[in-house]
Amino acid sequence: MGRRWQLERGRDHFYRMAKRERYRSRAAFKLKQLDERYNLLRRGHVVVDLGAAPGGWLQVARERVGGEGFVLGIDLQAIAELPHENVATLVADITDASTPELIMAKLPRAADVVLSDASPKISGVWDVDQARSVELARSALAIADAILAPGGKLLVKVFQGGMFEELVAEVRRRFSSLKVTKPAASRRGSAEVYVVAKGFRRSR
Repeated sequence: MGRRWQLERGRDHFYRMAKRERYRSRAAFKLKQLDERYNLLRRGHVVVDLGAAPGGWLQVARERVGGEGFVLGIDLQAIAELPHENVATLVADITDASTPELIMAKLPRAADVVLSDASPKISGVWDVDQARSVELARSALAIADAILAPGGKLLVKVFQGGMFEELVAEVRRRFSSLKVTKPAASRRGSAEVYVVAKGFRRSR
């Protein structure tokens, strides 16, 4: 299985592009495509990337915000540093209730954008994996609720299935617009989709 997976990855167009363009993961192209379509990241933005390892989304976010912005990546594992003073990382659990406070302590001001490409450890039991994906997305939403500036944006990955519509309803209550989409760079056959929400309004 490992050999077959390596062969398939070697044939993967976005994997080869990532290697050629020196992105840390093929997922960088998902964010690039989503940003081009939905205009999420702008020069000078403060961006928080949840589940950021190995750092492909951090690289794209830094390109978009430029030297005037700030990007913070959070993951359970340490992320190798990027060569930019305005990119920082934090080892933390995004499901922990204390994490929003840790994040705010690292930011220059409230965030303009919260990104999450976080995935659960895959067990192979679909109902379990999908439920864990929804819980990670809910954790991302809770962090966004605590750290986003009014009018801010959220981009979060989730697996479709049970509880998906409930999650979408929760996001919709906090944002003025919402789209569910899937970029071309997502792997063929993947159940992942991305919720794109704009116009944050703090929950009461």
